[in-house]
Amino acid sequence: MNFIDISVFILYILTVVGVALWVSRPKKGEVKNTRDYFLAGNTLPWWAIGTSLIAANISAEQLIGMTGSGFTIGLAIASYEWMAAITLIIVAKYFLPIFLEKKIYSMPQFLNIRYDGRVRTIMAVLWLFLYVFVNLTSILYLGAVCIKAVFGIPMYYAVIGIAFFSALYTIFGGLKAIAYTDFIQVTFLVVGGLITTYLALDQFSGGSGFFNGLGMLANKFPEKFDMILSSESPHYKDLPGIMVLVGGMWIVNLNYWGCNQYITQRALAAKNLSEAQNGLIFAGFLKLLMPLIVVIPGIIAFSLNAPIQNNDEAYPWLLNTFLFPGVKGVAFAALVAAVVGSLSSKTNSIATIFTMDVFKPHFGKKYSESQLVTVGRITTAVSLVIAVIIAPFIENFGGGFKFIQEFTGFFSPGIFAIFIFGLFWKRATTSGALWVAVLTLPVSLLFYFVPMFNEMPFLNRMGITFIILSFIMVLISLKSNQERDEKSINISIGLFKTSKLFNVLSVIIIMILIILYAKFW
Repeated sequence: MNFIDISVFILYILTVVGVALWVSRPKKGEVKNTRDYFLAGNTLPWWAIGTSLIAANISAEQLIGMTGSGFTIGLAIASYEWMAAITLIIVAKYFLPIFLEKKIYSMPQFLNIRYDGRVRTIMAVLWLFLYVFVNLTSILYLGAVCIKAVFGIPMYYAVIGIAFFSALYTIFGGLKAIAYTDFIQVTFLVVGGLITTYLALDQFSGGSGFFNGLGMLANKFPEKFDMILSSESPHYKDLPGIMVLVGGMWIVNLNYWGCNQYITQRALAAKNLSEAQNGLIFAGFLKLLMPLIVVIPGIIAFSLNAPIQNNDEAYPWLLNTFLFPGVKGVAFAALVAAVVGSLSSKTNSIATIFTMDVFKPHFGKKYSESQLVTVGRITTAVSLVIAVIIAPFIENFGGGFKFIQEFTGFFSPGIFAIFIFGLFWKRATTSGALWVAVLTLPVSLLFYFVPMFNEMPFLNRMGITFIILSFIMVLISLKSNQERDEKSINISIGLFKTSKLFNVLSVIIIMILIILYAKFW
C-alpha cells in the first residue's frame, strides 16, 4: 500500500472513531443506564438496524473465510447468504413481535421469562463460551491473516491492532456507537467489495467489463456455479445437495438470525416494531447482494490459479493483485470494517449477556445502573484480551469459516429447539428445556466422533441432532400432563400482522431467490 492507500485507510479510521464518539457523547449531566449502553436507548431507525445487522454478520469469516470457500467450493456456498434473506423475513414477522413485546435486553432474559433462571444461566454461559472462544477468536484470526498478507505485519501484532481499534469506541460508546458507525462500515464494505469484484472480473474478461466477465467465468468454470451439489462432488459433505434447502441449513439460519444475541440485539434496540421489521427487510436485500462481494471473488481467484497456500488467502491475494492506488485503500478499509464491525457487535453482546444475565442476577442486584454499565465495559475489555491470546492458534483448524460452522453447529440445534418450542408450543416446560440444554453438546459430539455418523455432512448431522433434541423436549414436556405451561407465551390476535410495505418487499425477495436458484440449479 502506498501513501494514497494509507491516507484513505487513516481517514476511514478517524471517521469511524470520530462518529462513534460524537453519537455516544453524553448530554450535560446525563449518566448512561443499561438500556442506553446495551440497547442504544431504543432509538435505532430501520436503516441503522439493517446496516448494523450486516456489519455484525459480514465479518472476516464471510469476507475472507467465505471467499476462501468460494475458491474451493464455488457459488454453492452462497446458500448461507441467500437463504438468510428468507430467514430474515420469518424472524421479522414471527419472532420479533414476541421479543419486543417482552421488552427484553437479551436472549437469555427471554429464556428466564419463558422458562426459569436455570435455563437462563446455562444458556448464558454457553453463549459466552461460544462468542468468546469461537466467534471473537476466529474474527481476529481471519482479519489478521489479511493484514499480514497486505502489510507483512506479524500475525500477533495484527491481532492486537484489530482488537485495539475495536476497543477504542466499543468500550466507551456501547451499542449506539456501534450501530451508527456500522452504517459507515457497511458503506465501505459494499463499495470496496464491489470495486474489488468489478476490477477482478474486468481483468479476467480482458477489459470487457463486469457482466461479460461474470458470464465468461460461469461458462469457463460451470462446476463452480452449481448451487445444488451432487453426491459425487468432493464438497458434498460441506453442502449436501438438496438437503441444504430442506435440512440443517434452516437450523443454522433460524438459530443465527432469530435466537442469536449479537444479531437480535439490533432489533431489540429499535424505536418500535415497524422500524425493526423494516430494518430486517433492508438487511435481507443486502444479503442478496453479498455473494458478489464474498463468493465471486473466490471463484475469480480460482480461475486465475492464485498462488496461495490456503484458501483463506484468496481475498488478500485479490487485493494485492488487482487494485490500484487509492482503491486498494478503500478495499482494505472495507476488509477492516467487516472485521471491526463484527468484532464490536460481538463484544457488546458478550458484555450484555454477562452483565444482565450472569452478573446482575447472581452478584449485582444492589449495583446501580451506572455501575452495571462499568461492568459491561470491563467485560468487553476482558473478552478482547482472551480472544487476542487464543486467535493465532485457529490456523490449526483448517480455515476460519469451517472452524466457525463446525463448532457453532454443536450448539445450534439445541438452542433453536429451546427457542422454537418456547415461542410457539404452549406445553413446552422448563424441565424439557433443561434437558435439551444439558444434552445439546453430548448429542452433537456423539454424532461428530462416532465413525458411522462422522462421515455424514455436518448440516445433516445438525438436522438429526435437532430432531432428537426436539423429541426429548416433547417427551419430557408431555409428562407434565399440563394442557398449557404456566409460563407459555400468550400470542394475541394480530400480533404477527405486518405492513403492506413489508409484505411487498418480502414477496420481491422471495421472487428474486426463486429466479437465482432456478438459474444456477
